[in-house]
Amino acid sequence: MTFTDVHTAYGYDDLPRLMSLMTGDEKHGPAATSTLDAVWVLYDRVLRVSASAVDAPERDRFLLSKGHGPMAYYAVLAAKGFLPKSLLAGFGAYESPLGHHPDRVLVPGAEISSGSLGHGLPLAVGSALGLRAQGLSEVAVWVLLGDAELDEGSNHEAIAYAGAVGLERLHAVVVDNASASHGRPGGIAAHFGAAGWSTVSVNGRDHQALYEAYTAPHPGRPHVVVARVEAKI
Repeated sequence: MTFTDVHTAYGYDDLPRLMSLMTGDEKHGPAATSTLDAVWVLYDRVLRVSASAVDAPERDRFLLSKGHGPMAYYAVLAAKGFLPKSLLAGFGAYESPLGHHPDRVLVPGAEISSGSLGHGLPLAVGSALGLRAQGLSEVAVWVLLGDAELDEGSNHEAIAYAGAVGLERLHAVVVDNASASHGRPGGIAAHFGAAGWSTVSVNGRDHQALYEAYTAPHPGRPHVVVARVEAKI
């Protein structure tokens, strides 16, 4: 199956306007804006997904582990035709499907319900294993998490396991806005590398650098891209 019917009515320059439609309290603005470029480049240039085939078995899987700031995610989904722009204005309202944390049952294209930190990477490991068991060897699994999520021990078990078994179709994007409570000796990439992952660190606002990092070859190993952005204030 090919994924060629990508919605192109909106581009990257439209995302701030789409995000501005989401008003109300508890928007987690820094958490959203820190992920904007990383999510856009994935959906615009890398992921094999389609708004017209959200359940296609051959689709790539994108798991938003950093689900407590989903405004950028919703804006990108709207730009790519997964949900109508009209839903954005209801963000966080009682009857809106667009909650402060994404709900996979309510949001078209959302693979997991997320926002509770530390769950996304373990779920991505399980997804990669399940797809491999089904013989869907060409499907890529992508998970986006924040640097603060690495304070959760469940992630380190997932990092160690994925590296040990060589989950080549597993890809992680760590958006680093310097909000973690605990530092990592040598940095985030070094921690993944010590567990057997392929690693690249880039400017998380540079679209070409992100694309090249996302598509770097990593035979026999899972791959992590550390996307550095401005520090959270």
